[in-house]
Amino acid sequence: MITNRAIVHMDLDTFFVSCERLLDSRLIGKPVLIGGTSDRGVVASCSYEARKFGIHSAMPMRMAKQLCPEAIILRGNSGIYTNFSKTVTDVIKESVPLYEKSSIDEFYIDLSGMDKFFGCHKMASELRQRIIKETGLPISFGLSINKTVSKIATGEAKPNNQIRIEKGSEKPFLAPLSVRKIPMVGEVTYKSLCDLGVKRIKTVQDMPMELMHNVLGKNGLSIWKKANGIDNSPVVQYHERKSISTERTFDKDTTDVHKLKSILIAMTENLAYQLRRGNKLTACVTFKIRYSDFQTYTQQKRIPYSSMDHNIIAVVLDLFGKLYNRRLLVRLIGVRFSHLVEGGHQINFFEDDEKHLNLSQAIDKMRERYGDRSVISAAGIGARSISRWNPFTGEPPPLLANRRR
Repeated sequence: MITNRAIVHMDLDTFFVSCERLLDSRLIGKPVLIGGTSDRGVVASCSYEARKFGIHSAMPMRMAKQLCPEAIILRGNSGIYTNFSKTVTDVIKESVPLYEKSSIDEFYIDLSGMDKFFGCHKMASELRQRIIKETGLPISFGLSINKTVSKIATGEAKPNNQIRIEKGSEKPFLAPLSVRKIPMVGEVTYKSLCDLGVKRIKTVQDMPMELMHNVLGKNGLSIWKKANGIDNSPVVQYHERKSISTERTFDKDTTDVHKLKSILIAMTENLAYQLRRGNKLTACVTFKIRYSDFQTYTQQKRIPYSSMDHNIIAVVLDLFGKLYNRRLLVRLIGVRFSHLVEGGHQINFFEDDEKHLNLSQAIDKMRERYGDRSVISAAGIGARSISRWNPFTGEPPPLLANRRR
């Protein structure tokens, strides 16, 4: 077992903006906003020049325009960004023994044990320079003994730089920083900590672990460990997942259109939630139907990258309408999402307005707390009684079991 871990966190700086600047050099040095272009849209990414005006990711576009009227606003192209991300991934893949791609523009790399051969810092530096040279994209990294410290270090290294935190100096490095820098500390948790008078990581370090646990529960314990530079989570070998799917075989064949549509909507909502939870997007939706005579039909449709219920449900119901034969009993229905890429809400900002995003995020938080099926749309509510699943008992819903293809 390797005791001296060497974990690198690499992050492509203002990734979407950097991609656009490679395509159009006139954008260099100017305040650039990428996201939904309407007033109800939101900012997916912004340049450092725009951040000087107080603009940040997920801000309503109308507010960003008010803060910086001269900003250049671009719709964004998820396909282009995905291709750039793949190029960076390919460089990393052929250069290191173990890496984890945590989003479209972030990577964790485990170089533990490599010091005896190359020198971990030297190896990470050379990899960073190679990425910059081969792609033209700016990238920063942090190197330390674990994921948490490395990720925070990357944030301090930006823009387009690198930091190494020597073993044993994790706590002094973290101490003066804001608790907001700790991964997974969102606005609500940050406000709770501020209400306690906790604004700097050093304050958390000086607090008894039991106190943090008593005040914030399990989350408080996790925050205390991260504030003290404790994180044993491994770098998980990256494997590209190509698709997710679910299907339902009925105990009794049916022609009940309301029942079929309710189950389809519930299945689609669940798969879309799985996409968002895994920071994924789909570009291809497939509907499958099998009749009582075992004749099976499928039809698929390419869509703009998305993981939002309201976008995908309409596509699934349209495919159902094209394949459903009212004269035949239905034995099975299924939904499959393929052509998956990393991206999550960030890329969805290009097409979804503030209302949809806020609603989606609120529902997902409830699902994470009470179970996948604790919240469903009115249109899909019929599927709950059919599945006989109580979201509060923890019993898994049989009709929504995901399967890898």
